Amino acid sequence: MEKTDKEVIERCLSGYTDDFRFLVRRYEKPLFAYLFCRLGNRSLAQEAAQESLVRAFTGLSKLNKPESFHSWLIGIAARVALEFHRSARRHVEKAETIAEVPVSNTGETQDYLLDEYIAMLPESQRQLILFRYYEELSCQQIADRLQVPLGTVTKTLSRAYVILREKLQSGCTTRLEGLA
Repeated sequence: MEKTDKEVIERCLSGYTDDFRFLVRRYEKPLFAYLFCRLGNRSLAQEAAQESLVRAFTGLSKLNKPESFHSWLIGIAARVALEFHRSARRHVEKAETIAEVPVSNTGETQDYLLDEYIAMLPESQRQLILFRYYEELSCQQIADRLQVPLGTVTKTLSRAYVILREKLQSGCTTRLEGLA
């Protein structure tokens, strides 16, 4: 007889983590189908499904009602799909922004200018930009990692965006002085 979700989760939490594979086998197809409908791309849906399952595994101890695992997993998948959409949008916006940056007389590339502007940001802003765009962490993940309120992360990122946008639009390479 097949074990219930609750039984499998209880075993996982008791140290039999290999039993999580039963949940993976049980839900991988419906999870993929859900994500494929949300993302419209097979490879993205596969990647998002893997990410959702990893997050479910690592967050298993936070699940209050083990019998509701499927609903909980779909909730995780919805957040992952949203993050994938945001990430794709950020990459498009970044590419568009970089395309608008004037190339300086010294032959610097647009990517180099953006990197230079990021390097000129105050440490607190630079750190968050690197987490957000180079490690592709969500604002909540950054807040958790740094153990700061989510509002602090979003406000600091907003300030950094304003500074970078101004620098990219002006093409100026002067140092950012006294900006926080």
